[in-house]
Amino acid sequence: MEDQSVIEDQETTVGFIGLGSMGSGMAARLLANDVDLQVYDIHPDARQKLVDDGAVVAENVASLGRSCKRVILSLPDVQVVEQVLFGPEGLVSVLAPASIVIDCGTTHPDKTQEMATRLQASSIALLDAPVSGMETRAAEGTLTIMVGGDEQAFAECEPLFDVLGELVLHMGPSGAGQLMKMTNNVLYNISIAAMAEMLPLAVRLGLDPEKVCRVVSTGSGQSFGFDYHSQRALLGRYDQGYPMASAYKDMTTLFERANEQHAPMPVASGAMQTYRMALAEGFGEEAKVAMIKVWERLLDVKVRGEEQSR
Repeated sequence: MEDQSVIEDQETTVGFIGLGSMGSGMAARLLANDVDLQVYDIHPDARQKLVDDGAVVAENVASLGRSCKRVILSLPDVQVVEQVLFGPEGLVSVLAPASIVIDCGTTHPDKTQEMATRLQASSIALLDAPVSGMETRAAEGTLTIMVGGDEQAFAECEPLFDVLGELVLHMGPSGAGQLMKMTNNVLYNISIAAMAEMLPLAVRLGLDPEKVCRVVSTGSGQSFGFDYHSQRALLGRYDQGYPMASAYKDMTTLFERANEQHAPMPVASGAMQTYRMALAEGFGEEAKVAMIKVWERLLDVKVRGEEQSR
């Protein structure tokens, strides 16, 4: 017979796997709200930061899964998620029945549905719960969280979501969270592509790029994509942020669904051309703001703030 204390610990302890730029902030937020947290990351330095905040570090994925019935994943792509769930000593082999896995990464709606079906065979629920917001919002608990999956599992995990997010919505069945994230991402990516196209043109026409950014940020052309990435462009900083190649994959996923519906996407298709040009020039591992270099080269200008221009 299983030790009752082990069962009680499983009910109260939350597991967290993936302590990157977003995951570390989310995990720290849970700890700050007195959630009994066990964490794991392949990088020892990432684990140690959470130990200082009161987390218990698991020896590996399997030991974490044996200790928890609620496990949050914040991982870079669907291949890593599949490995953590179904690889040797993966979560599916150790989680107790009625456990719930919450995948907060951006993956793929079809793969999410496949993984949910595989887990369901072991009486484990999978919620796809991608998040929107930067690292600061992760640490503040003000993320936007869009959730797909079983409604009862969502209801059971709402207290955790409420700690992590300011807006938390159940979008529908498995995969709906990922579809919503990709819809949001495409809108965001279009705004960055527009910034990359328009800001170099404004400079070519003789306008001061810093003043252009000030006007747009308070005018009708304002968007978060323009505001955030134009400031990175003024500094010439292309090394921090979601890689352009990954953003391109996110967009192609939504295009697949649009093609199934025979839905034309002329604006998004135009933005995709900028992404393709940037990828062809070898900028895929840089942040999305790096696509501005395509238009700087074509228009023979440099978008820089006053300090960087000296």
